[in-house]
Amino acid sequence: MHLSTLAEKIRIINFIFAYKLEKGYIFAVMNKEYLSKLLADYKTGKVSKDELLKTLLTFESESVGFATIDHHRTIRKGFPEVILCQGKTAEQVAVIASKIIQRNQPLLATRATHEQFKAVQKKTKKAHYDKVARIIYANKPSKPDANKKNVLVVSAGTIDIPVAEEACLTLEMLGNPVERLYDVGVAGIHRLFSNYNKIMTANVIIVVAGMEGALPSVVGGLVDVPVIAVPTSGGYGASFGGVAALLGMLNTCASGVTVVNIDNGFGAGFAASMMNR
Repeated sequence: MHLSTLAEKIRIINFIFAYKLEKGYIFAVMNKEYLSKLLADYKTGKVSKDELLKTLLTFESESVGFATIDHHRTIRKGFPEVILCQGKTAEQVAVIASKIIQRNQPLLATRATHEQFKAVQKKTKKAHYDKVARIIYANKPSKPDANKKNVLVVSAGTIDIPVAEEACLTLEMLGNPVERLYDVGVAGIHRLFSNYNKIMTANVIIVVAGMEGALPSVVGGLVDVPVIAVPTSGGYGASFGGVAALLGMLNTCASGVTVVNIDNGFGAGFAASMMNR
């Protein structure tokens, strides 16, 4: 079977990619490694120009009516499109998730409900659900990338753990080794200092806090690595659903502290992973 013929068939079966190996065809993720192999084969003459072009044309976007799935994102960003489940029906989430999993790509779907997970599970048994992080995931790496260093995720209080776990699972899906340090807020700052070794050995630190949002400033004043602050919506009335913590973090006097949006554990995890390359 020629690669050009294969590329035509790939279009019919949901743009799943395959590559010809010595013992036949296996399904593979279209990523930078795949492209490097493809281009090397083109250079040596194993793949013709027409065959190369036809294969490259298959990593584009795919419309399912209510959504257009960006299959090219793996090439650009190193990770497939992430599904924000909030505001989507269970069936919509399931359809998008199945298109990603069909390519044998890692699936990460945030702010998911158990109902949405059940719908995804009907289409693929690979899916798992983390009810604390509210994430549906599949094809999680079996172990962290050996080239990546440790990322520490710190929460000020127990109430902040769901957002912290969203960051942790995002980091793990992206191949990062993750360490957790929870409930060490400024109300009992000695709890933070008793874990000084964890803080000083991390390559990137995510700090999740609500209320007045003071903890990232404390951590930022101790370390020489990036600190990503995540304000949470937990707290009493004057916290204004996380706005007080957000403003406190934006006004930090500690150098090297970057702030993401309220409850955005996913955004913090993704940014930390990029810093940790």
